[in-house]
Amino acid sequence: MTAHEPQGPHEPSHSRGTGPGPGLSPGLFLNVDGTALHTVVEGRGPVCVLSAGLAMAWFDWDAVAALLVAEGRTVVRFDRPGHGLSAPAAAPPTTAGEAHRIAGLLDALGHGGPAAGPVTVVGHSIAAFHTEGFARLYPERTAALVLVDASVEEDPRTVLPAALRTGVARALGRAVTAAGLPAALGPAARRATVRASRTGGGDPAAPDLVRRCYRTGRVWRGALLENSRYLDMAAELAALRRTRPLTAPTTVLAGHDGTSGRGALRWLGRQADLADRLGARFEVAEPAGHLVMLDRPDQVGRTVAETSERKRRDAY
Repeated sequence: MTAHEPQGPHEPSHSRGTGPGPGLSPGLFLNVDGTALHTVVEGRGPVCVLSAGLAMAWFDWDAVAALLVAEGRTVVRFDRPGHGLSAPAAAPPTTAGEAHRIAGLLDALGHGGPAAGPVTVVGHSIAAFHTEGFARLYPERTAALVLVDASVEEDPRTVLPAALRTGVARALGRAVTAAGLPAALGPAARRATVRASRTGGGDPAAPDLVRRCYRTGRVWRGALLENSRYLDMAAELAALRRTRPLTAPTTVLAGHDGTSGRGALRWLGRQADLADRLGARFEVAEPAGHLVMLDRPDQVGRTVAETSERKRRDAY
């Protein structure tokens, strides 16, 4: 499937897939600001957008999406540029850029304009920067915000120039790809990372989908590029917090493995502090590792539903 050129900044055209076939993923490809984004839309009802963390893919939300669809919601999952099955990034990511990408994606799906209702946005890990950015830049389009084991930077400062970090990330990505490491080690590295980020169990993703995504240099390059701008995006969000109020009901859902280790408790404290700064509700998923949506999909789904219902109740 190929994507057409966008018609304009607020009218991105899109091509729709005909559905999954042998060896194909479900979903469609939408051209948003010149980049083909792999997107999966399921269900009917109020819209909920799910965005996964660094180097993750749409299928990491499978269990959560199924629960939300069963509760009468339209669930939108997409792969950011260089992630999953989406095309490579045309430029390094920014917090505002990723927030605008979510808005453009919704427009392409027909969820833009005054007739469209507000949506619930859910961000995991680094994607929490992007979804919070969306909620601050598009308050009228945001029904609720849920941050799942969010990345936290209390005082983000960069040391090396952004251009240098980006150049190093691109060079490393090219070198890794040229050496054949993604094809040789990609799926195994993915499985090991998922196992280490859970409190129990391995990688539930279908092996053929893991191979399609993680054997490619595109995904490795995408992850390296996004990670190179991590602190820049954190600093950009910190600036937005000073100028753009957060008006949507918000929940911070932290994962805790159930231990009393210093690192685990410190992480919980940082997540609780984040909730305080945002005026958000704070909840703990336990036992759960960083990949809360894999360890506790039921609690993630329940938190999303309850947070969005707070918006509805407040309207009456």
